Amino acid sequence: MIKVLVIDDEAPILRALKINLTARKYEVSTAADGASGLAAMARERPDVLILDLGLPDMDGTDVIRGVRGWSSTPIIVLSAWGQESQKVAALDAGADDYVTKPFGMDELLARLRAAVRRASPAPDEPVITTADFTVDLAGKRVTRAGADVRLTPTEWQMLEVLARNADKLVTQRQLLQEVWGPGYQNEAGYLRVYMANLRRKLEPDPSAPRYLLTEPGRGYRFRP
Repeated sequence: MIKVLVIDDEAPILRALKINLTARKYEVSTAADGASGLAAMARERPDVLILDLGLPDMDGTDVIRGVRGWSSTPIIVLSAWGQESQKVAALDAGADDYVTKPFGMDELLARLRAAVRRASPAPDEPVITTADFTVDLAGKRVTRAGADVRLTPTEWQMLEVLARNADKLVTQRQLLQEVWGPGYQNEAGYLRVYMANLRRKLEPDPSAPRYLLTEPGRGYRFRP
């Protein structure tokens, strides 16, 4: 199920979008201001963000910049008639598309489907094979001896970041920001706990890791 976050301070629009998107089998969450919207982005990791540019606590472009600091989630902005300069600023800040209020639901749904298609992983994304397990980045799965390894969403996100940077050092700060979002750069304890879980599930000998390596004081490295 595709997850959509809607950030808009107009209650009727939030209600209408939630009803219409839920009826079409999207999983929908909502926020009424920029601060709670940014928190929801980091907490819920939606597949698409629908963002009103006119928020009560901050400019919509600031929300876009906050999201783009750590996420490539597609962003569709909602803007009022006559806000051409605001649309341009939003696109320059990192938005992917826009819809002008008042909008037709069919148009918004079409743009939402297009955003999902563009964000879908390419079928030729790599499959990384080690002597003990296989990481399928397109399929978002790990197998070991032909059986799926059950990872939590956070464990998968950590492994995915490391696998996409195979043989490269990923700093603690980078890993925390990409997995947990901004504001967590000093929570190194999170990394130790989840790395221990990954090693327990993937390493032949978790006490002497072969693939998921720690570089003390610096970060982690995935060595296939």
